[in-house]
Amino acid sequence: MKLFKRNAIILTVIAFVCAAVYLNWAYNRPEDIETNASDHIDATETQGLFYDGAESVGADEFGLSQALTVSEYFANARLARQQARDSAVNILRQNGESDNVSEEVRDRSMASISAMAEYSLSEAEIESLVRAKGFDECVVFLSDNSITITVPAPPEGLAESAVARITDVVITETDIGYEQIKIVEVK
Repeated sequence: MKLFKRNAIILTVIAFVCAAVYLNWAYNRPEDIETNASDHIDATETQGLFYDGAESVGADEFGLSQALTVSEYFANARLARQQARDSAVNILRQNGESDNVSEEVRDRSMASISAMAEYSLSEAEIESLVRAKGFDECVVFLSDNSITITVPAPPEGLAESAVARITDVVITETDIGYEQIKIVEVK
């Protein structure tokens, strides 16, 4: 009976992760991808929030022959985030199913898988809300004590009102404080 309950929990968590991935994909599916070679990643620091990024993402970082466009950046960021989570869930699941580990290790593995599923759902929800606030794209990376939101920005940078809209969504939907929010502009 213990084995059945454990497997049921694992399948439920995996189903939640799959649902979160599907929702993220469905909401972020590009309708019409326009590539523009002048789009690149840029960063500035303003208004107390830390904006981070690189001057441009080029061939050296991803093995590509040209710089990534903004749409490609967001697609790659989502893919990398999902691959990292899938890998971690797989390792935790294997630890939880192993006969050589203690019940405590199994419980911690299940708790970690459950936390990852909750993060995935929260990230998808926050991304949807940020897009509803007027942003075309958004990628959210949530951890225990911080959140990083990546959004496209005009050449002159994000306006204070845009930063306030993003911050409002994060503070409303999470227990994360203002000082733990990091907004990355992609230009």
